Amino acid sequence: MVTAAAPATKAAARAGVAARPRGALKANVFLILRILAANPLTLVGFILVVLVSLTAFLIVAVPAVSLLAIGRSVSILPYPALDVGAFPIFQGPSLVHLFGTDQSGADVFSNVMAALPTDLGIGFAVAGVSLIIGSLLGLVAGFYDTPGTLSAGASVAILRVTDIFLSFPTLVLALAITAAWGRGEIQSELAVIVTWWPFYVRLTRGEVLSIKVQPYVIAARAAGVSESRILFRHVVRNLLEPLIVYFSLDVGTVIVTYSTISYVGVGVPPSIPEWGNLMFSYQDYLLSAPWTVLSVTAAIFITVLAFSLLGDGLRDILDPRSRRIMSTTAAATPAAERP
Repeated sequence: MVTAAAPATKAAARAGVAARPRGALKANVFLILRILAANPLTLVGFILVVLVSLTAFLIVAVPAVSLLAIGRSVSILPYPALDVGAFPIFQGPSLVHLFGTDQSGADVFSNVMAALPTDLGIGFAVAGVSLIIGSLLGLVAGFYDTPGTLSAGASVAILRVTDIFLSFPTLVLALAITAAWGRGEIQSELAVIVTWWPFYVRLTRGEVLSIKVQPYVIAARAAGVSESRILFRHVVRNLLEPLIVYFSLDVGTVIVTYSTISYVGVGVPPSIPEWGNLMFSYQDYLLSAPWTVLSVTAAIFITVLAFSLLGDGLRDILDPRSRRIMSTTAAATPAAERP
């Protein structure tokens, strides 16, 4: 009888272990939905980011897939981008041309949408590479700073180099580096990355110094846990939340900075659709054909706003204190409303 009950007990235990992750996942999903419902702007930002990213992906993917499948390129854009002389110049917005036409007769809507993958890709690439470089250097500078060791010397060197880069205005330094390296998409991206990683060093180091003095880290070190295990189990895991939030906010800032670099003429060549280039070519027609300039500024505004709202929402979702407050409020509200 005992031997027959043992397999059943083990099976029940395995089922309980398997059910706990599913229950926790379900609870976290409901909690995120409650947070989004409590903050409509976060939901708006999430929807906008999804729409912007999906549109950029389709603009790039549809022509490539159609070229492989049917032997010719088919775009989701209504008209080819930068198509000089295709239509009469300076036609106002209409159902045929949603954003009108520009001084060269090209469809403004197609130009603006064709620039979306370029600017969005640059925003993710620059912020992503800066995140990797800056977080690794900040981790070394914050965690391995024991006085009298070789790692402490490396930490001081990283901080001094970071201070040198942060002493210059970011945009001015990026413009100077781009002008020295020559105009081009790769050169201008590298120039922005060179000026961007120090911010992640400062953020990461500050978070590491705060985490190192937490009671659970002190207790783990007193219990004989190795430094590498403390680093990955406690420090890195707690670093992910602020870095993800800062990264989501940073994408929009990178887009604005890079558009400014292209606007002054040292970014991508004019033959590539990019919002800064379009703004430069449309600036003389702000009064005579305002839809040209307003279309580009609206695209930049919506994209940057989307990532800003998403970043604020991620801060609420990833912060344990915010999750605890939201869950307590959601659980207490129905009871308070009962008669």
